[in-house]
Amino acid sequence: MIGERIGMRVGRGTMSVAAALIMVALATVGYTLPPPFDPSPMVADPAFQTLPAQPADETRSVIRNNGISTQNITVEARGTTLGATIRAPITPGRHPALIFVQGAGPGVRDEFTTQAEWLATAGIVTLTYDKRTVGYDFRHRDFGLLADDALRVLAALKKRPDVDPERIGLWGVSEGSWVAPIAAAKSEDVGFTVLVSAPNVSPMRQVSWALGEQLDRLHAPSGVRELLIRAMGAVDMNFLRHDGVPALRGMRQPVLALYGTRDPSIPFVESSQVLTRALAEGGNRSYTIRYLDGADHGMRLHGGPFAPGYLETLTNWVKGLPDTAVPSVPVAGATPVQRFEASDVPTAPWYAGGAMLGLTLCLAAVGYVAGPVAAMVVRIRGRHLPAAANARLWPPIRRRFRRMAWTGLGLLVSVLAFIVLLVLFSVNQAGAWPAVLAGWLVIRILAVLMLLQEVTATAAVVSGLREGWRPSRPQHVAIAGVLGGTGLLLVAAAYYGLFAFPW
Repeated sequence: MIGERIGMRVGRGTMSVAAALIMVALATVGYTLPPPFDPSPMVADPAFQTLPAQPADETRSVIRNNGISTQNITVEARGTTLGATIRAPITPGRHPALIFVQGAGPGVRDEFTTQAEWLATAGIVTLTYDKRTVGYDFRHRDFGLLADDALRVLAALKKRPDVDPERIGLWGVSEGSWVAPIAAAKSEDVGFTVLVSAPNVSPMRQVSWALGEQLDRLHAPSGVRELLIRAMGAVDMNFLRHDGVPALRGMRQPVLALYGTRDPSIPFVESSQVLTRALAEGGNRSYTIRYLDGADHGMRLHGGPFAPGYLETLTNWVKGLPDTAVPSVPVAGATPVQRFEASDVPTAPWYAGGAMLGLTLCLAAVGYVAGPVAAMVVRIRGRHLPAAANARLWPPIRRRFRRMAWTGLGLLVSVLAFIVLLVLFSVNQAGAWPAVLAGWLVIRILAVLMLLQEVTATAAVVSGLREGWRPSRPQHVAIAGVLGGTGLLLVAAAYYGLFAFPW
């Protein structure tokens, strides 16, 4: 009982004041250190407040009585081989053709089967292909390399006798809309381009905007956004700063851009403005922009069936070329509403970059491992320790260290689990609000608990030293490792806003 009360001699009042002062200091860290992030409200553009209705002839019914043939081929690309599937109407003559360029992720060809078959029965040759796995992963993405893949696939398709070589186009969705313009600007073999849910801003700006929209839908506290934005600023992925405007400016082909008014993933109004401005700067007036009511990022209604008019608009525009290249109404459809601008996330300073964060976590892990190792050494060499002071004062301090290590580990696991939770709820938001608040509450409680443990453990060590405790070398290692490791975690937690207010 005497040992358990070590540290209390410092005084509960003193420790409470110390904890409060440290918490204020840590909260200040979250406010004062860069990068600041405060997206501005989107200034309403009169051109998008009252869009004209989409012309009826664009959404007219499509005759789909063609039988189709299916052929699997392979295409040699740089450093790999791409598998592809061609679906073609069996009616005689040459037909327009459309190549599907994938969005982010593995990009297997089967994800476009429904659209590819529908269009083929309507008289359009379609090609879907598997995205490369060589030279493409979560951290490294070369959009120029992916554009080269699309052009190689196009060259293979162009050789078919049932394909009209003047009307072969690229259809790119999401990430694919950064790829297709590069290919179109590079090669005149691309007869037209279809951009579906095209961000047209940098990937970093697109992701940060989507993050804000998702968190608003999840009713997440403001601190959650600060945590994730600062984490994004520490990510070192060059493709996140990709500027797609030069490629858009270099396109000379007709462009069809389709957006959904319920797309939570891209700043659709700003994306349209970037697109029209870039095409105008390049002298290209052949563009058609359509907003589909209720459509999400994949042109579907709540992830289910395709939005009304999507497949019809796509088919009628492609089959109508070149007459549909310059529409009477360039921008039309349902009225889009974008509340905030897509703001760039500043790169984290050197002391908060990914390398420093990794180093901090490694040092904390080493410190926590040093604690139990030192305790084991002390137990093994216990008979050689100087007398009663160590035997009485060390065990309660050791127990405090053990609890601190478990709390630090729990905090890290909780943050990772919370991020995974947000990703899952961004797909399915049913019942998300209570879970998000509960997860954030757990993280904040663990951070405060870790701070209190650091203060009380330090007080216990100080009290022990006053009572004559002379730590051995292993005990010095345990003290420095656990207190130092926890201190590093506290500073990192402060930077990511876990002590900041308001909630």
